[in-house]
Amino acid sequence: MLTLMIFLVLLILIMINVPIAVAMALTAISFFVGLGNASLLTMLPQRMYASTTSFTLLAIPFFILAGNLMNTGGITSRIFRFAKAVVGHVSGGLGQVCVIANVIFSGMSGSAIADAAGMGQVLYKAMVDNGFTPKFAAAIVASAATIGPVIPPSIPFVLYGALTEVSVSKLFLAGFIPGALMAVAMMGAIAFLAKKNNLPKAERASWKEVVDSVKGAFWALLTPVIIIGGILSGWFTPTEAAVVASLYALFLGFLYKDLTLKALPKVFWLSIKQTISLLFIIAAAGFFGWLTIHQKIPDQIIFSLTDMSATSTGILAMVILIVLILGCFLEGNAIFIITIPIFLPIAQRFGIDLVNFGVVMTLLIMVGNLTPPVGMCLFAVTSFSKVNIGTLSREVMPYLIGIFIVTVFIAYVPQIATFLPYLVLGK
Repeated sequence: MLTLMIFLVLLILIMINVPIAVAMALTAISFFVGLGNASLLTMLPQRMYASTTSFTLLAIPFFILAGNLMNTGGITSRIFRFAKAVVGHVSGGLGQVCVIANVIFSGMSGSAIADAAGMGQVLYKAMVDNGFTPKFAAAIVASAATIGPVIPPSIPFVLYGALTEVSVSKLFLAGFIPGALMAVAMMGAIAFLAKKNNLPKAERASWKEVVDSVKGAFWALLTPVIIIGGILSGWFTPTEAAVVASLYALFLGFLYKDLTLKALPKVFWLSIKQTISLLFIIAAAGFFGWLTIHQKIPDQIIFSLTDMSATSTGILAMVILIVLILGCFLEGNAIFIITIPIFLPIAQRFGIDLVNFGVVMTLLIMVGNLTPPVGMCLFAVTSFSKVNIGTLSREVMPYLIGIFIVTVFIAYVPQIATFLPYLVLGK
């Protein structure tokens, strides 16, 4: 009963638009006071501070900065021209370009919101200008942006690694194949819908145009190679890779002459605000998580799930269902921070591979980014497309189904995700 009350209070606060971080802190404080344990509130600053001191979390502000620098520094437009030259002529034309461009950009930013709000604007305008309906173009942009956090580098993987002490390098490698499967599923859906609705496709690019686009985007295309190659070769850790990504994005911005010194303060300030917002959520969730442990909520949930689903197959099904429901109401990072401390001992008890579990959780969070009323990618795209949330929610359904099928596939065939990291880094 207490467990239900805690999460009910949290859900009510969130539904009345109390900021997530404030809602978690208020819930924890009110329950400690209500239970007559107000003295435990002295732990509030300690738990909040401890939640944000992980070395791994240092990667988050730098990946946020890297994404903002790339959006401002002309990198997105060059990636777009390259992708258009390569796949613009196939069925769905610029829709396919959008997916490929996001696959490439995902190797740089690690954030779905950065992909949707940054590169998304360029891709949306190009599709609409070439005959795509606004709602169809907006749905493709929102859906394709979810590839970003699955293909490394990835902010959710960094966060999961910090919460579980699972190797971030292994998580990065585990994201490649699931990310590629997401892209294939989306491209298949786009091709089918484009053919059904007789949507336009671009003229096949000449070899000269392809070569010119490669030359124009060459240094940008090297970014994921430098980041992933540097991590695997031991030149730098995943946390240090975020700093490298930021410095390289800064270098490219000046090299392409699209980034000016005058624009830098605005980019830095935006990155600071986004980082503070996320770290505040992490800090508040640290105290809320301590409340759940203090009240033995993980143990209660383990006991309940064991009664209902005595196998790892059943447990995974329950986890998928719970996260899908939470994804309708909570922002992805908040779901991670709230649920991972609860799900981690459950996964360990039932022998679920923790690397694959991190990939599955990230994929589920991406589904949540496309589901109303708190679908962050939907909000990012509606801000510039002016397509309303209701219409956009219906339009993303084919892609949402594709992502969900990939998620279930990865959940129950873990070798698809774990093959690469265990081959390269060992188990």
